Amino acid sequence: MRLAISIPQTVGPGPFDPAALRAYLARAEELGFEGAWTTEQVIGSHPHLGPLETLSFAAACTTRIRLGCATLISSVHSPAHLAKAIATLDQLSQGRLDVGIAIGGRSRMLSAFGVDPETFVARFAEGLRLMKDLWTLPVIDFEGRFWRLHGAAMEPKPYQRPHPPIWFGGGHPNALRRAVRLGDAFIGAGSVTTAQFTEHVRIIREALAEQRRDPADFPIAKRVYIAVDDDAERARTRIAHALDEHYGYAGRPGLAPVAVAGTPGDCVAGLRAVAEAGAQMIVLNPLFDDLEQMERLSAEVVPELG
Repeated sequence: MRLAISIPQTVGPGPFDPAALRAYLARAEELGFEGAWTTEQVIGSHPHLGPLETLSFAAACTTRIRLGCATLISSVHSPAHLAKAIATLDQLSQGRLDVGIAIGGRSRMLSAFGVDPETFVARFAEGLRLMKDLWTLPVIDFEGRFWRLHGAAMEPKPYQRPHPPIWFGGGHPNALRRAVRLGDAFIGAGSVTTAQFTEHVRIIREALAEQRRDPADFPIAKRVYIAVDDDAERARTRIAHALDEHYGYAGRPGLAPVAVAGTPGDCVAGLRAVAEAGAQMIVLNPLFDDLEQMERLSAEVVPELG
């Protein structure tokens, strides 16, 4: 089982403390986590730092650990701007970047981004095609429904060739099959239960077989909201409250069942279940006391996972 850790992005109470984040990132690398991952929230009441900006800071604070975002809602981004930001970050990190993308849903405030709810799926697919062209072709001639480029170029290309690995998110069967068709890997959301993730993995494996893709070349991961405490009930209560704060603005209360929470033994059992469901990598995502939780997970949970 490969393990990554989330990067704290919540500001407050009080001002942002860059020194604390720098120390957290250095410790995550020292503890041997494979990756450090962010999430994206542009519109919302939770005081959440931007993912690519945070990863740029992380790139400057680390030398080995891979850096990822799961997931960017690329359907609401300009693909040219997003391609440039990703290529820049991949260069700054010397090829340590993993990029997660997802379509998002109609429930998002698409009007804030000037996106028509009837076209955001088409925008997603076309935008991804355009980004790949910008990353790989010396001259881009692109005639799309939403974007057109003639004799264009974008330099520098990403450090990784042909581009950073593209991890798809999503849960709808169409999104899962699209991930296999267009992506390099899949990462399950933290907001789904292990049982739901199990079903997602089943559909992905069916799609891999249908498209004759080697499962060994298509990694599967899952973000897991987690809380460890000697008092199991306290851990569950705190993570439930944190999830309500995190997702309340989006009208998604009651997400406590998605979390792995309790004693170190409870967390070991919960993470083993996620691995058995098909996760080859797990992104551990505390939602409070980030440094303390990371230390306890590393000392009391990770060694028991084998």
